[in-house]
This record gives sequence, structure tokens and C-alpha cells, in this order.
Amino acid sequence: MSPSHIAPEAMDFLDRTRYPVDEWALVERRIDADDLGATETLFSVGNGYLGLRGNVEEGRDSYSHGTFINGFHETWPIQHAEEAFGFARVGQTIVNAPDAKVIRLYVDDEPLLLPIADLLQYERRLDFRTGVLSRDILWRTPGGKRVQIRSRRMVSFTQRHLAVLTFEVTMLDDHAPVAISSQILNRQDGEDEYHVRSKSMGEGVDPRKAGQMRHRVLVPQSNSGNIADGRVALGYQCAESGMTIAVAADHRLETANSYTKRMQTDDDLAKMTYRIDAEPGQPITLTKFVSYHTSRGVPSRELLDRCRRTLDRAHDEGLDKQLDDQRAWLDDFWTRSDVEIPGQPEVQQATRWNLFQIAQAAARAEGTGIAAKGVTGSGYGGHYFWDTEVYVLPFLTYTTPRMARNALRFRYTLLDAARNRAKQMAQQGALFPWRTINGEEASAYYAAGTAQYHIDADVSYALSQYLAATGDIDFLTREGIDILVETARMWVDLGFWRNEADGTFHIHGVTGPDEYTTVVNDNLFTNVMARFNLRRAVQAVRELAERDGAEYDEVVKRLKLDLAEVDDWERAADDMAIPYDEHLGVHPQDQHFLEREVWDLANTPLDKRPLLLNYHPLVIYRFQVLKQADVVLALFLQGEHFTPEEKRADFEYYDPITTGDSTLSAVVQSIMAAEVGYHDLALRYFLAALYVDLADRHHNTSDGVHVASTGGVWSALVNGFGGFRDQSGVFTLDPRLPETWESLTFRLTLLGTRVRVDVHHDRVDLCIEDGKEATLVVRGTEVTVTPGDPVSVPIEGQGPRLEGQPAPVPGRRRADGTIIAAIVPGT
Repeated sequence: MSPSHIAPEAMDFLDRTRYPVDEWALVERRIDADDLGATETLFSVGNGYLGLRGNVEEGRDSYSHGTFINGFHETWPIQHAEEAFGFARVGQTIVNAPDAKVIRLYVDDEPLLLPIADLLQYERRLDFRTGVLSRDILWRTPGGKRVQIRSRRMVSFTQRHLAVLTFEVTMLDDHAPVAISSQILNRQDGEDEYHVRSKSMGEGVDPRKAGQMRHRVLVPQSNSGNIADGRVALGYQCAESGMTIAVAADHRLETANSYTKRMQTDDDLAKMTYRIDAEPGQPITLTKFVSYHTSRGVPSRELLDRCRRTLDRAHDEGLDKQLDDQRAWLDDFWTRSDVEIPGQPEVQQATRWNLFQIAQAAARAEGTGIAAKGVTGSGYGGHYFWDTEVYVLPFLTYTTPRMARNALRFRYTLLDAARNRAKQMAQQGALFPWRTINGEEASAYYAAGTAQYHIDADVSYALSQYLAATGDIDFLTREGIDILVETARMWVDLGFWRNEADGTFHIHGVTGPDEYTTVVNDNLFTNVMARFNLRRAVQAVRELAERDGAEYDEVVKRLKLDLAEVDDWERAADDMAIPYDEHLGVHPQDQHFLEREVWDLANTPLDKRPLLLNYHPLVIYRFQVLKQADVVLALFLQGEHFTPEEKRADFEYYDPITTGDSTLSAVVQSIMAAEVGYHDLALRYFLAALYVDLADRHHNTSDGVHVASTGGVWSALVNGFGGFRDQSGVFTLDPRLPETWESLTFRLTLLGTRVRVDVHHDRVDLCIEDGKEATLVVRGTEVTVTPGDPVSVPIEGQGPRLEGQPAPVPGRRRADGTIIAAIVPGT
């Protein structure tokens, strides 16, 4: 086994006897109790607002039950061991919403419990084209009777507040009494179906997981039921945040068998039970429509009215329409978003699973952010990070711009909170929180959290990328320019000019993306991105002044803008300190980074990984060791400001000392490895990222999907192997197709036109699928493609080709003559 910081060899990471290859579905042929947490995540369904983990319908046999609503959270006071001014004060944690997935089955009074059941057949399928999770099992009861059980679960993309579940039971060859118990259960405060409190949620201790509340979170406000129409409902308010939630479910049982029904509701449980005299060959089908509504303060009784309207509409339209609408929505999604890798069925399947996860995390996230785990788990407390802007928004910007606009507009709604946070940090302008749900900084560990000021530049970068791809001047003028101006103000106030001959502008006391190196001076990534942020703000203000005097006057008035400060932004950008070490020929990650010794990753035991779970932060901070790409990420995002030689030298220096302990890293390393020429390494990093969750490569998939990594998979394909870049609004292609791939196809929506890009080893084909025309630069040749007139651009090769991987850093000599040593702390 190679050391874990080295990209794994190219391989198929999945057991194909359990997970057969299907290019349009994730299929499971047998269950395994050892990885329930991971599979619950892999088979989650959601729409960006509502998410249902892939828990089994029967309820008890789960690792971590989960029903999540984006932005629905509880607050709690952060208790610091030692207080200081400006520390984050209020924590925010996503709430596990009442669970409506539970449908328990009893045959001859014997419960179906999957771990011990005699299953003659089993298949579970998450279909990427229908958006439906289905399960088909054949159970032989302890009494020897065969029972066919088929279930479906779907969270609607077209109806934001609706989930649909069906449960079909057929006795195949014997009569039997059958009972079906359909429930809504408040697990957040309550118990599981067997009244075992410890089993109501999940387990495990990890700083990346959501914290557990010590008080009752969901305070009951209402419960109701109507046995005639099978409708049950529960309403709650969060004890501290004041947020409210209502959930209601309709039940419809269809069967030729005779049956009775019974209803029960109380504060934490609403249950509909059917008792059926089941004859062989007579199916029993339960259809369950479920609606969730939440608010920051609307009484739950009003939310229950909203639930009723949603359910009434769904009932009137019927089940088939919900399924048809879901299929139509996904047909449109794949038309815009699909990436095709012919001849690589395993890679194709995994790619589509990753892209499908972005849809599930972002599609209906209107008015909220896109959480690090989407709505598939409680990892990271349901918080939003800079991951969204850098890793997820590019996919949305170039495939479904409306979703990108929603995410950016959410950031705009947090601008006042960001202004307040800047004041708390003694800064002008606005400072977006590193992690948050409601706009307030929720990171209790400031060194690796609050100090990541680069979040301002990341938001501005994503905004600029969106504007270049869409030409959405209206959004820029009314909202986007406020973000650019306030973040530019923060940078100029945060940094300073030294009284040096060259008047260099410095930024001290910040943390870059690499969380293993904190609170440093002149972090390269931060400075490079701040420079971009400043220049983009200058451009936006000046172009608005030239384009629209009235709008410009309104912006000046609204933001109290002084033209002198615009000149300061430009000067700060031009004078920005960009560290460079002439002797080693690399850009230091920060001012003092190269003075440290290197952590000897090759000789660090695997049981000591990841480092953050096995070493005190101060130990890690003393070494040249990276949790994730930092300088290398800057090379990608601002590549036009570095020469090919600089990119290669920097990549070769930093790649060997990057642990990959963060799932944000492999995709960036793949992109830059492809660009500088390490083609085999690029493919290996890509595959490592592609299977982060599918193969549980970081052993924490149970906490939820790594949404940023799924977005990064698209970037690795399109920006890495496809060679696509947006350089200040000029769209370029310089592909790096893997040698073992025959071609690569992806779509880009540019200024309202969707263009299909087919990369081959000897050419790039461009074709308009929707819209008027698109202009791209392919290997330096500008090409305009129009409808009905595809263009083929010949290319010679796939860029530079370098064998192997970069050499280790230890042994290199610094400018002062000292040799960089490799050390494993504590040995």
C-alpha cells in the first residue's frame, strides 16, 4: 500500500459483485451492516431544501437516522475555555427534522428486520434519470412464507416541499395477517421506534460532526390526525433559534384485501397503522405524500396550512404526475449538465452519481446556502463554507446559472451580517463568516476558521465568474456590486503599505485554505485572490459609471462611495505582495513557510492520519505540511498571472507535502497535474476524488456527501482534462485528455448559449445545442460557433507529458545554505 498522501493507483474502487456497473444508477445487490452509515449517505434523496437519508424504511436498522431541511437550525451559546473579544458567540447546528420515512412491516406478527431477515432477493437502486430511490426484496418469513416488498422514495425537484413514498407488499403463496405502520417520528428529542433514546439519531465523536444539544430542541406546538383521509401532522418551534417547522403526511392504501386502520398522534409521534388480511397474489400498496415547511418565525399552525395545500395539490395531481414531473426535470438537468466519458462505464457511473449529488444539494436551495453536506447528513453542523463558491458554483454557473444566482443572492442577503462581523474584527467593509447558517460566524476555533479572510475574495470570485458567464448586469448593478465594494474596502483596511522603496502592500495575520498553517503573513492564496477582488471591484465601479449614470449615482449614494477609495483599491492591487523565493524557485505559501522543516509523511503511520485527529494543532503548525492545496489552488483560480514554468515548479514543490486529509484537495491537484503535464498523476487524483464518497475513502461518508468534492469532480473533468478556463471573460480550451480515454464530452452555457464540447486526442469539436452563438479560444485560436454549423479544431497532442510524480522536498537547500529536513514529530 502506498502512503496515504500519494495519489492511489488508477483502479475501480467499488466491489462490483455488490455494486454492478450501471451508467445511470447506483445499484446495491446486497446489504452489509458494517457500512450502513456510508450507504445511508450514498442512497440519500433530496432537492436542496429537503433531504432524506437512505435509511431503510423499517427504521431501526440504521447507523444515523436523518431528515434534514436546509437552513433549519438551532442556536446555542458557544462556551470558550478562555474568552476574548470578537470570538464567535452563537453556534448554529442543523436540526434533525421529524422523520417521515418510517414504514414498518409485520407478517404473521413478525417484523421485517433486514440484518436478520432471510432475503431471497435484494436490490436497491438510486436512479439518476428518475430521481427515485427504489428497493425490491423477496423475504422468506420465519414461518416460511414468501413476501415480495417493493418501495420507492423521492424528494421532488418540482415541488420544493414534497416527498413521495410508496410501499407495496404481496404475499406470493400463502395467506397471512399483515400490519403496516407508517410513522412521523421526532428523533431530534425523542426515541427510536423501540423507545431506545441512544438509537434515535447516530453515533461517533469527530470534530467535523454536528454537536449534540443538551436541551429539548423541538418544542411541540401542535399535532393532529384525520383517520378518514389518512392525514397526520406535527408542528414544532426550535427552543432557542425560534425557527418553526410543520410536517404532514397523507396516506392512501390500495388493495383488494380487507383491512382496518388505526391512527395515533402525540407530541413526538404520528402513526397510521393498517391491518390487512392478505391473500396470496393480492398486492397491498401504501402511497405516502409528505410535506415539510419551515420558517424563521411564522407560527407552526400557519406552516401546517401550507403543508395541507401542498398535500392537497399532490393528491389532486396524483402519483404518476409527480413521477413524470421528476423525470422531466432531470431530463432537462442532464441535457444541460451531463459529462460523457465513452468507453469508461465505471467512471461514467461514478461521475453521474457525483453530478446528481450537486443537484440534490442545490436545486431548490432558494433563500439558503449550499451546505457542506447538502441535505444528506449533519456533518459540519449543516454549515455553509467557502467551498460553495470555489467548488460548487462553477458547475452551476456553466450549466444552470439560475441556481448559481440563487446561491450568490443568498450571500448578498448576509451582507449586513458581514458588515457587522467586519466591525467586530475592527475592519471596514464586510467580512463574510468562514462557516455559518444564519450569517453569524459559527467557528469557535478562530485560527483555522475566522482567520480565513479569503472567504471575501472567494465570494467575489464566484460572483465575477457568474457575471462573465451570464452577462447578468441587472444582478451586478442591484446587488453584486455591493459585495464587490464592501469586500474591497475590507482588503484595503486589513492590509497596509510598508515604507519600502517599492511601496508593497501586505496582508498579515490570516489563514489560507490550508488549515495546517494558520495566522500567517502574506499568504500567497489570500494575496492573489485579494488582488483579484480589488481589481474586479475597480472594474465594476468604473464600468457602471460609464454605462449608466443614474444607476451609478444610486450605487454611490447607497454605498457612500468615494472615488478616492476606488483609486486606493487599484493601488493596493498593483502593489500587492506576491511572495517568491528566487533560490528555490517557488512561491512560498506564506512569508515564513519555507523556514520550517518538512513533515515526513512517508514515514508517518497510517493510524496517525488524518493529522488533525492525531496531533495537536500547534504541532502541525510548525511544519511544512498541507491539509489541502493552497498555492496550487491559486495557480488554478488565477492561472493567467503565473507562467507555465512557475506553475510546474510550485506544483512539484507542494504536491509531495500535501496530505490530502481534506477532500477539497485531490480535485485541484488533478487539475494542476493535468495542466503542468503529470498526466498519469492527474488521472489518479481524479479517480481518488471521484470515489471519495462512493468508496468512503476518507472514512466519514456516514456524515453526509462531500458536496464540494462532487462539484470539484466536474471541475477536474472540465477544467482539468477539458482544459476550460475563464480568463477575465475570455473562454479558453487547452485540453489534457487522459491517454486511456477515447474522448470527453461536456456542456458549457456561455452568455445564454449552450455549447457542447467534444475533446478527442487530435481535435476539439464544438456544437451549439441551444442558443445563438459562442466564442471560445482553442489552443490560441479564436473560434465562433453558430447553430447548425459545428466547428472542429485540430490540436496536436494533449499538452506536456511528464512521467511519474514530483520528487520529495527534503534535501533541497534554502538560500541561507540550510537543508530542508524531514521529521515525524514524536519519534
